[in-house]
Amino acid sequence: MGSLVYRENLPSFIQGVCANVIKGNRTNLLSTQIAHCLTNSAVNQIVIELSKDTDLSWAFFKWIQSLPHYHHSLQCSWTMVHLLTRDRKFKTARELLEKFASNDFSLSPVMLTSLLDSHNDPVSTTHVLSWLVFMYSRSNSTNFAIQTFEKMKFNRLKPDPHACSALLSALAKDRLTATAWRVYDEMRKMGVFANTHIFNVMLHVCYKSGDVEKAHKLIGEMELKGVLPDLFSYNTLISLYSKKSMHYEALGVQDRMKREGIEPDIITYNSLIHGFCREGRIREALRLFREIKGVEPNKVTYTTLIDGYCRVNELDEALRLKEEMEAKGLYPGVETFNSIIRKLCEEGKMKAANDLLNEMDERKIEPDNITCNTLINAYCKKGNMNFAWNLRNKMLESGLKLDQFTYKALIHGFCKVLELDEAKKVLFDMLSAGYSPNYCTYSWLVDGYCNQNNEDAVASIPDELSKRGFYVDKSIYRALIRRLCKLGLIDSAQKIFLNMQGKGFSGDCLLYTSLAYGYLSAGKPIAASEMLNEMVKKNLVITAKIYKCLSDSYRNENGILDMLWHHATDKGLIAKNVYKLMQQDGTNF
Repeated sequence: MGSLVYRENLPSFIQGVCANVIKGNRTNLLSTQIAHCLTNSAVNQIVIELSKDTDLSWAFFKWIQSLPHYHHSLQCSWTMVHLLTRDRKFKTARELLEKFASNDFSLSPVMLTSLLDSHNDPVSTTHVLSWLVFMYSRSNSTNFAIQTFEKMKFNRLKPDPHACSALLSALAKDRLTATAWRVYDEMRKMGVFANTHIFNVMLHVCYKSGDVEKAHKLIGEMELKGVLPDLFSYNTLISLYSKKSMHYEALGVQDRMKREGIEPDIITYNSLIHGFCREGRIREALRLFREIKGVEPNKVTYTTLIDGYCRVNELDEALRLKEEMEAKGLYPGVETFNSIIRKLCEEGKMKAANDLLNEMDERKIEPDNITCNTLINAYCKKGNMNFAWNLRNKMLESGLKLDQFTYKALIHGFCKVLELDEAKKVLFDMLSAGYSPNYCTYSWLVDGYCNQNNEDAVASIPDELSKRGFYVDKSIYRALIRRLCKLGLIDSAQKIFLNMQGKGFSGDCLLYTSLAYGYLSAGKPIAASEMLNEMVKKNLVITAKIYKCLSDSYRNENGILDMLWHHATDKGLIAKNVYKLMQQDGTNF
């Protein structure tokens, strides 16, 4: 009965609780009647009533959380964060926000709107939402970070630059470069001052997307606003130029750094050296290596040079550098071994490659997917499927996951030795793992079956996949038909094409042009013309992408290809932008 009295006189009840808290008589609140009335709504009001003394309100908040029957609601926690923020107890407020934001919920737009409506202090709200943007960005909850940022924009609240920097970094990490630029533009419209950190993140976005022009504009904007580029800015710019093979510009940035009194660090040199090595310009890379001063070459420096020497077939120099780095106390990592193992496999020196693998084991250096895939691929090319399969098993035993490169290498290997049932098993495993085989993968199977004069097995692949529960789309039929046309087996290709149409899939531009080519190659111009006529009926045109695809596929059979382009031109099937490509290739039309 007493409990009901409390409920009916809630304001009086709250005042009574507050009086006991202020007097330090919390034990009076532990009675069953009172404790049952301490609902989330009541506690939220009590916290607000006590807010003139934030320390007291915070002490009560923590105390009631310790009661076994009680758990704070989102609304109450949100209120407490605001009160702590208003009283400039930022560290405590952020710790509480992190606790309930990471453990209890992810704020949906609807929930966030509801919470924002409950507090109208723009200063504390700006702090809290900026922290949320930062937290979500750092915890890989990028979508929630963007939603919170958009909510700030809607409510005309200016986010903290630190939060903006974190959000832009998260977008760059996820390679969402277009979204990063949109957020950056909106951020500036909201009045956020772009500091060095923000500019550096956007330069990193330019690096991710390979956009030199936008990087130039950012540097110009920095100069206009009096924001000085720092070492990170210049290193990012050098990495971008090196990535785009703009070595003269990269070296120019290094000269600018020196003029401005910014000493290059080892990252600067590593970026420049990497740019030359990836293009096989090992002499220029070596010159830069010898010019390093003020800093010591590190493991990355040596690994980059070792990889560079391997790329230009100077394996002895690569091994010499490996010994040099070890003499300096820089012990090679998995990346270093991968470069040398790759080169040894390319040269067919499998014993030496395995010796390095044993050396890694002795040094407790765990092979990664690149190590294993390199060796598996090499054994598959040699047709040594027992060794390849054993390595595959060792990958799984060591906790590594097979990736698309592992599956493709094994399928190629089994097809090469005509163990096609094994190849199909790996194909099924690949599909089960969520990877999509490409044209080359299916081509290997087609080649294998055709070498056994078993074209019916090729035709049965789509049905076999379907029976095993895999989704069969047009791309699978397209791969089989294209390869059969390439092999001159036009009747088998046409059979699969008709089967595909029977399954409800219509022909597309690449299919019709492949079949037309196949018929021309088989000396059946009338049938080829019928394929092109179907394209006319369906308003299909040969795009630049299709033109390049077919040109690359039939590069050594120009006579028939020229005939195809001639017939397609007569029927108006060539897109306007393709004519220029045809002229560049010397195609007669």
